[in-house]
Amino acid sequence: MSSIVKEKIIEINENQIQALPREQKIDAQGRSYATGKRKNAAARVWIKKGTGKIEVNGRDARTYFGREILFNIIRFPFSATKNEDKFDVVATIAGGGLSGQAGALAHGISKALVAFEPTNHKALKAGGFLTRDSRVVERKKYGLKKARKGQTYRKR
Repeated sequence: MSSIVKEKIIEINENQIQALPREQKIDAQGRSYATGKRKNAAARVWIKKGTGKIEVNGRDARTYFGREILFNIIRFPFSATKNEDKFDVVATIAGGGLSGQAGALAHGISKALVAFEPTNHKALKAGGFLTRDSRVVERKKYGLKKARKGQTYRKR
C-alpha cells in the first residue's frame, strides 16, 4: 500500500497582501491605555484629548523628573506626531531610576498614541519610539568585582 502526497503551491502577488488596518482602542472615558518599559521601570499610561498636562504618580511631570532632559524625552513622541499640547497624560510608574522611568513613559505614550490614532504608527515607528529598548544591567558574576571587572593583577 502506498500513499501519495500532493503539494499545492500558492502564488500570491504583493498587491494582494495588505496590512491589516489597526483599530482605535478608546474606552468609555475617551482614554487610550498602553504599557511602556525600559530597564527595570514599567509605566502604565492613559492619554486623552486635552491641553498637554502630564501627570506622573499624582505629580506634575516636570517636578517629578526634575531635569529638563528627562522631560524632553517624554515629549518626543508628541513632537514626532505633531501632537504637542493636544493630549493629557496620566501615568503610574514603578521600578527603576528616573532615566529608566522617563524612557518607559515615552514608550508608553508612543504605544498609547498608536492606540488612540492608528495613523500615528508610521511616524512613531520611523522615529524608533515603538521599539522597546531591551538593554538592562548585566548581572554580577562570582569571582569578579562587577559584571565584567576582574581583580587587578599585580606581579609583585
